[in-house]
Amino acid sequence: MSNTRQNHPPQPEDHGSPARPDYQGAPANALPLTASEDRQWATMAHFGGILGFVPSLIIYLVFKDRGPFTAQESKEALNFTLPPTLLALLAWLLSFIPVIGGFFAIINALLWITVAVASVIAGIECNRGRPYRYRFNLRRIR
Repeated sequence: MSNTRQNHPPQPEDHGSPARPDYQGAPANALPLTASEDRQWATMAHFGGILGFVPSLIIYLVFKDRGPFTAQESKEALNFTLPPTLLALLAWLLSFIPVIGGFFAIINALLWITVAVASVIAGIECNRGRPYRYRFNLRRIR
């Protein structure tokens, strides 16, 4: 049997040398959004209300420091969609109760329709470049 060290050339040892020069890290801060991108992401935050509060939360967390219009509108959308989404989830769970489940299923559908219609209206207004304020909004997230 041969020794494996003899078959391979010796490797240079690394004694605290700096990182390889061909590696480049990601930039620390992302670039600000352009005016059209800012309006686009703000619009998507409102349209995302059709799916609940998660899209507006993600847009708020990712883009809040990159565009002022997106920060304002995604926060507005998040404040509007969070309570009804949690209520709809509760109504959905209660809809499995045999005797009164139908009532909660109807409540769940009405909640979703209300949030979806309001989100579409807000998204259309926001796409036109106008800030939108929901009529009934708790505005807990500041």
